[in-house]
Amino acid sequence: MAVIQACKKSSANGVALEKLPEKVSYNFDIRPILSDNCYACHGPDANKREAGLRLDIEAEAYKALAEHPSAHALVPGKPEQSQAFLRISTKDTTLLMPPAGSNLKLTSHQIKLIEKWIKQGAKYESHWAFTVPVKSQLPEVENKKWSKNQIDDFVLAKLEQTGIEPNEQADKERLLKRLSFDLTGLPPSLKMMDSFLADTSDHAYEKVVDELLALPSYGEKMALHWLDVARFADSHGFQDDSYRTQWPWRDWVIHAFNNNLPYDKFITWQLAGDLMPNATKEQLLATGFNRNHKITEEGGVVQEEYRVMYVTDRTNTVSKALMGVTMECANCHDHKYDPFSQKEYFQLFSFFNNVKEVGIESVVGGPETYAKKPLMEISDKDIQEVLTFVNKQDTSRLIVSVMGDLDTLRKTYVLDRGVYDAPKDEVQPGTPKSILPFDKKYTQNRLGLAQWMFDKKNPLTSRVYVNRIWQEFFGKGLVKTSGDFGMQGELPSHPALLDWLSVDFMEHGWDIKRLVKQIVTSATYRQSTVATPEKLATDPENVLLARGPRQRLPAEFVRDMVLESSGLLVKTIGGPSVKPYQPEGLWEGASSGRGILSIYKQDHNEKLYRRGMYTLIKRTVPPPSMIIFDASNRDQCEIKRTSTNTPLQALVMMNDPTVLEASRVLAAKLLKENTQPEDQITKAFRMIVCRKPSQKELTLLHTYYKGQLQTLQKKSAQELLAVGEYPIPTDLDTITLAAMMQVVNTIYNLEEAIAKS
Repeated sequence: MAVIQACKKSSANGVALEKLPEKVSYNFDIRPILSDNCYACHGPDANKREAGLRLDIEAEAYKALAEHPSAHALVPGKPEQSQAFLRISTKDTTLLMPPAGSNLKLTSHQIKLIEKWIKQGAKYESHWAFTVPVKSQLPEVENKKWSKNQIDDFVLAKLEQTGIEPNEQADKERLLKRLSFDLTGLPPSLKMMDSFLADTSDHAYEKVVDELLALPSYGEKMALHWLDVARFADSHGFQDDSYRTQWPWRDWVIHAFNNNLPYDKFITWQLAGDLMPNATKEQLLATGFNRNHKITEEGGVVQEEYRVMYVTDRTNTVSKALMGVTMECANCHDHKYDPFSQKEYFQLFSFFNNVKEVGIESVVGGPETYAKKPLMEISDKDIQEVLTFVNKQDTSRLIVSVMGDLDTLRKTYVLDRGVYDAPKDEVQPGTPKSILPFDKKYTQNRLGLAQWMFDKKNPLTSRVYVNRIWQEFFGKGLVKTSGDFGMQGELPSHPALLDWLSVDFMEHGWDIKRLVKQIVTSATYRQSTVATPEKLATDPENVLLARGPRQRLPAEFVRDMVLESSGLLVKTIGGPSVKPYQPEGLWEGASSGRGILSIYKQDHNEKLYRRGMYTLIKRTVPPPSMIIFDASNRDQCEIKRTSTNTPLQALVMMNDPTVLEASRVLAAKLLKENTQPEDQITKAFRMIVCRKPSQKELTLLHTYYKGQLQTLQKKSAQELLAVGEYPIPTDLDTITLAAMMQVVNTIYNLEEAIAKS
């Protein structure tokens, strides 16, 4: 790996460097200082890399240039003789690199940084992510009273270096709301709020953390992100996009998080549960992870083409989800930036190439149509004795797609340009040498791959997951590009902290709940979100973590907040996916007309009020309100959701039947308490926003309520109330109920209602 990437980023932490460091030895990519033609990484010569100049390989960078044997791109200690440096510092625009047409330009600081590196010997080091993490000594800090645990020492040390003060702790109401959503995906109850506010003991916060971690909803919250990673959906995808029964695997994921299954077992069972000695039905069910991919049901396709597509999907998913690298780039040629060859890609591919499956695994009508594949049937006896966490309520046949290998080994070849019917050289199971060579002590199957993943010398597995967990609580990881730890990824904002947490995670048995508690009990996490003008100017993206995280709730939790605060939420864990309210005609407009998902048949009764994570996801037409709030359509592995801010989101909160129905139901409950309107509005505000309203807020809402009482007519009030299937009470005045419903709906539409602050 090359050492410098100063050409791409001004610094590792997003804050301008005032002076050059003592020693320049960053693990960056120096290649963008030259044109694409210099190293033949793109364009028509992309598959002839050996003809180009490779500055990411030490020996290549020092070699004499092909066209000018007396010249060298890099001459250690002599920038004035290094053609690479001369090209980035020249005043001649015809020679300058990057070229003018690239729209890239190095700053004077970056040029000086590269010059100093060459003067110091132009030494190459391994890329930071491909070196084994080391648990460094805790840094010395001045404000020792601020730190709650080791995380804070690393964060505070960096803040003190830059002269920035961390924020004070958030007030108890906002802090509890943040914590409750982060650990359960639900707002805290009024009882929990009152109890926490009244508890003045030193351990009040830690007690509520433990209370939330023990709730069944913790497993649901933690599972949601993993469903994105695992591309879980309720349909096969492609044109027909019919129904698939994978929801028992989702039940297992929730169960695994609630039981705090260590991360090494959590992953090993999903990769190779079927290959473990005396594999249990639970371990077999866990392998549904790698059977969640899209599957065609259409006749006339080429079987082998689609089978290879499935294996490719697994290879890409595992590399992105577990290794945090973009191995898919090497599917048709050697990786252009990272040290992964096409051969290594297909060596990884070979671990999944022996699965007992065919290209057309089913036709419209059900997954059991074809027998040449692993299917697992879950019987009522299984649920009573082993798979007690699977929420099966009927007597129907329950079949889940799981992993299972052929009895005879299927050979694997490098595929020319990744094309399914263009085999070249045969390869054996293996892993990228730059990460960790695949030792002979491992068996050459998926179980061996899992053992490789959790080898103490593997530099990525722990780092990647720790970073992903950090992302769950702070909105972005210590490595912002959480799915790409390679040369094109971002640098860690706090590299020593990331490595310390990674080693600590391994040392404590890959304990996920312990890691979560470590993060949420830190002073760093507990900070208020107040952003002063000075902090916004110095660190607009909060890279230095001088304030708390402020984020909008994920799509599913917006729904959950509405249902829970209104009292409508059905808290049953697991079970089949459900079909709540949805605009008419969406499925029909994008359907082939075949299969049980060709027409949207809305569910009723309790099924209307399940958590968002149980909403049925049809890949070709995902739930509209959730997509508007940036949920994944589960087409492929998704490490981090995008975050947008559009008028459609406001329209959902104003007009969605679930929000309107919840507003009506909560209004009715408040009115039946026979308290004063101010008290009813205060209670609604607390249940939705999770804090007491200010006097100004209360006055505005009360004034609005009185205005609605005066302007609403009986007919318009009835129209407002006639939404949703939950019964409308007959013992309440129609206009009064509609007026209070409008107030509640207004509170739901506050920005703070759907944000952690």
